[in-house]
Amino acid sequence: MTASTLLHAPHKLKIATVSLAGCFGCHMSLLDIDERILTLLEKVEFDRTPLTDIKTIGRCNMGLIEGGLCNAENVQVLREFRSHCKILVAMGACAINGGLPAQRNQRDVGQMLRDVYCTHAGTTAGSRVPNDPELPLPLNRVHPIHEVVHVDYFLPGCPPSADTIWSFFTDLLAGRTPQFGHGLMRYD
Repeated sequence: MTASTLLHAPHKLKIATVSLAGCFGCHMSLLDIDERILTLLEKVEFDRTPLTDIKTIGRCNMGLIEGGLCNAENVQVLREFRSHCKILVAMGACAINGGLPAQRNQRDVGQMLRDVYCTHAGTTAGSRVPNDPELPLPLNRVHPIHEVVHVDYFLPGCPPSADTIWSFFTDLLAGRTPQFGHGLMRYD
C-alpha cells in the first residue's frame, strides 16, 4: 500500500506518537499548532499521543517518533512502534541524526557512568554505577532511528516548528510530497 493510497482512504487517518531519547520538544511543537488541530481532527484520529494519554501502542496509519536511541529500551519501543505503523515519520534532529544526545558518542559510556556515579563531587565512598534490571541497558553510542528501522518521512528541525508540522500534514493529506522551504527549517 502506498502512502498516497493510505492517505486517501475513506476513513480518518489514525496517528500515534512516541518519544525516545530526546527533550519532548517535538511533541510540544505538535501541540503548538494550536487551533489548527481542530482542522486536523476533521481528517485524523489521534491514538497514542500527549493529547490522548494512551500508553499502549495500537495499530495506526502513521507514527510520529521523536528522540534517538540511547538504550536497549529505546530500541525495543522503536521496533514495536514501527511494527504497528504503516508510515513512520522521524520527527526532529534526535530521531534523524541523534541530536544533542549523540554528543556523548565521542566518550566512553562506561567511563562516563563511573565518573558520574563514583568519582563526581558529592558522591560517597564506595558509590557504584547502578546495576538494576529495571534500568535500561545503555547503548555504546546514540543512534538515529533509521539505523534500526525503515523511516518513510523525515521531519527536520530541533524541534520542527508548529508551522513545519502543519505544512507536513497539509501536504501529505493533500497527496503532495511534503516540502520544507528555508522559512520552515529551524534549529533553536
